Amino acid sequence: MKTRLSAVGAALLALLVAVLAFGQPAHAAAGFSVAGGKLYDANGTEFVMRGVNHAHTWYPQQTSSFADVKALGANTVRVVLSSGDRWTRNTNADVANVIALCKANRLICVLEVHDTTGYGEQSGAITLARAVDYWLSLADVLVGQERYVIVNIGNEPYGNQNYASWVTDNANAIKRLRTAGLTHTIMVDAPNWGQDWSFTMRDNAASVFAADPARNTVFSIHMYGVFDTAAEISDYLGRFRSAGLPIVIGEFGFNHSDGDPDEDTILAYSQANGIGWLGWSWSGNGGGVEYLDLATSFNPADLTTWGQRLFNGANGIRQTAREASVFGGIPPPTTPPPTTPPPTTPPPTTPPPTGGCTATYTVTNQWQGGFQGEVQVTAGAAAITGWTVRWTFADGQSVTQAWNATLTSSGTTVTARNADYNGRLAAGASAGFGFIGSWTGSNTPPALSCTAG
Repeated sequence: MKTRLSAVGAALLALLVAVLAFGQPAHAAAGFSVAGGKLYDANGTEFVMRGVNHAHTWYPQQTSSFADVKALGANTVRVVLSSGDRWTRNTNADVANVIALCKANRLICVLEVHDTTGYGEQSGAITLARAVDYWLSLADVLVGQERYVIVNIGNEPYGNQNYASWVTDNANAIKRLRTAGLTHTIMVDAPNWGQDWSFTMRDNAASVFAADPARNTVFSIHMYGVFDTAAEISDYLGRFRSAGLPIVIGEFGFNHSDGDPDEDTILAYSQANGIGWLGWSWSGNGGGVEYLDLATSFNPADLTTWGQRLFNGANGIRQTAREASVFGGIPPPTTPPPTTPPPTTPPPTTPPPTGGCTATYTVTNQWQGGFQGEVQVTAGAAAITGWTVRWTFADGQSVTQAWNATLTSSGTTVTARNADYNGRLAAGASAGFGFIGSWTGSNTPPALSCTAG
């Protein structure tokens, strides 16, 4: 009888702890949290995913892959799991071991259920509600790992048909996970085999985010043939940035049967805008997409063309990945305080203008023959309904692609006009756009003019 009472008391205590944790705001959670469209780790440090997908459920013996991708510089691995509905179920013990492998190799673990892939179109695919059942069955190995684990409810949960319930089904799935006491950051995949060509996720992400009591949901777009131009990539990602909603690229490749993704823009835009990504996939692809293997036969010493591009190329993993601070890495250096106070600016003799806009130009990255620029537009003392920025390059530079604005060139003169979603700015508010350019000899920043309206 005494033992029975102790067990009941322990259960009540566990329930109380879960309730208290559920009631905390996202920024006070024990694990990852979302604020202002960005992802933060448990130390409050911004975290940007730079990693790969690993098909663990089909290759459970390839446990050395975690150490291999870490050695190549990754900070995250998205792990394919199965609920047992379409493939062999990954047991609680197996998932616990996957989490342990991630932690041992100082990798953030994104866990996803693959059985939902193509629901409504592909035979045997399961609902998001069924995927939630699986996550709840794993509660004993997930609770307490919020600092290291992100829960991706279901992979590509709808095909190109019958995806109208994406909004309701995801909102209900998130609510069930929260009610059950899971406080992890949740990742939500887009419909249309992850590529959201219908813009269902893009146009309804805000309502799904609001359905999460913890406001701790991240959206995941998969970029394959649908995203084969710079304009498509920058417009899609830019709308999430403008809305202040967190977006990551959960899968992408350098080629695909449905078209040729523009991986260079994916990488450049993501780096310029702090957007996380996870390349598909480490090794073991079949069915005609073997070219998506990053490593040949799981051998880290034999990277494919795609693997070399993703790990070692411009804006790739080695160049851009930063380990999550929860693993105790050395934080970036801070600027020491000045020994003397900075000079103060005398008050202007005339009042500032009441309208208009200003623009600032920054080179955010540069390499031989090319560079990446960013322009920040700020409204003056009155709201504006649109803006146009103009400049003339002094050294013959040229723009090759741009995002979040429409750019036209006449000789060395460039004109940038706002997109339809970032032209209206409140007084003092800002919007940004970016571009890729080419240069030879010198790359002197130009003087900018900004016109409102």
